[in-house]
This record gives sequence, C-alpha cells and structure tokens, in this order.
Amino acid sequence: AELLREEEPGVKVAVAESGTGGGFERFCAGETDISDASRPIKEDEEVPVCEENGVEFTELQVAVDALTLVVHPDLDVDCLTTEQVIELWKPGSTITNWNQLDPSFPDQEISLFGPGTDSGTYDYMASDVIGDESETTRSDYEASEDDNVLVQGVAGTEGATGYFGYTYFEENADKLKALSIDSGNGCVEPSAETAQAGEYTPLARPLFVYVNNAKYNDNEAVAAYVDFFVENLADIAEIGQFIPLSDELYGETKTALEGIAS
Repeated sequence: AELLREEEPGVKVAVAESGTGGGFERFCAGETDISDASRPIKEDEEVPVCEENGVEFTELQVAVDALTLVVHPDLDVDCLTTEQVIELWKPGSTITNWNQLDPSFPDQEISLFGPGTDSGTYDYMASDVIGDESETTRSDYEASEDDNVLVQGVAGTEGATGYFGYTYFEENADKLKALSIDSGNGCVEPSAETAQAGEYTPLARPLFVYVNNAKYNDNEAVAAYVDFFVENLADIAEIGQFIPLSDELYGETKTALEGIAS
C-alpha cells in the first residue's frame, strides 16, 4: 500500500494485490510503504534486497489464520495426521474411502467439499499445507466460494469432509465436527488458543504487516494509517474472519510499533 495525506481530512490509500513474495519484491524496492504478508520475510532472499535499497522495516503480527477440516457429525473419524491430510487433498489423489487413509477408519465413501481455485483459502491449502510445486489440490471435489454452501454440503452428506476458516466453523459448530490434526506431537484440536500458541500446525499461521520505518516517520499518512490499524486489530481480524491476537501477542505488536519512531 502507498499512502498520501489528502488536503481534506483522511488518508488516500492506493492498494495493489499480489502474493506475499511479489509484495515483498515491491516493498524491498521502496515502491510501497506497507506490505501485508502471510509468512515472515525471508532472511536469505528478501532481507538482503531491502538492505541493498536502504529499506529499514518493522514486522507487525496482526492476526492468526487457521484452516479447519470438518466432517459430517456422524462420521467416526476424529483426527488426521498431516500426512493423511496431504494424501487426501494432494493433486491426483485416488483416496475415495475413509478406510484407504487408515484401516481403522470406517468403510465409508468420501465426499469432498472445498473452496474454489480463486480463494485464498485454497491457495493456503495448496501451497502451505500440501506444498505441491503446482500449487494445486485434487480437483475432483464440490467447489464453492460461498462457505455456507460448503457447510451445507458437508452437514448434509454422509461421509463428507471439507475445509474453510476456523471462525466460520465456529459459527456452524452445531452442524459439523472439526477434526484434530497430528503433525507429530499428538492430535491437536483447532481453536483460537491452539492457533495463537502455534500448536495447531500446519493449518495455522501468523499474519503480518511490514512497515517501511522511514515512511512511517516522514509521512504522517502512513503513521496515521498504521496506528489506526494496530489500534483496531481485534475488530479488523473479526471482519476479515481471522483469529485475533492473544493479549500477549498484541502487546508485542504494540511494542514493535512504538519502536519504529524510537
């Protein structure tokens, strides 16, 4: 985002959209004042570019993002390993029955529901969870950009499973069952607390805003925008259907913000 103070009260914000890597490319070139990011900046690749261009920055964690895998409430499956999640959703997967994932699982046909390919939730599953170079998932599932359609599909189909953001699961917990995830340290239930603590992996991740320090100190519009953003993080996270920061993490973000001007 590039920000300018207008003659009238208020801040004019020019916003462009790209992936996190593309955003860092422009940010480290000094072309933008603020860059949103769904991962930390890369110390070996991106930080040196910022240094070469004299861009000093501050990292502010602003929220937590978490995917929740849900199933039909009557399905006798409670936990999947990360490997099973990948095996189920990876491109070209031939898993069509729950007992193909684990012989102890029921002999039940799987019906899959998930977000469409234009969704950031889809990108998260493909890139961050599955990690396939093609950045895709299997394609033989019922797709919709409307999470309510996914809820209805899973809740109304025996043996069904799907995924979307945790906050949307919270709103529909009476219709669905959330799966715990075992990434190597035992089954962990999705919750705001486990996501904030970094225990619900790899389906939860921190979200950041990076601020150009010089622009914050020299451009009152940038400072006004960032200060307002941080002051209202909880409300902004709720509107964006993300998990807000814990009190401890929010305190760290406020301290980091105060350090920009010091």
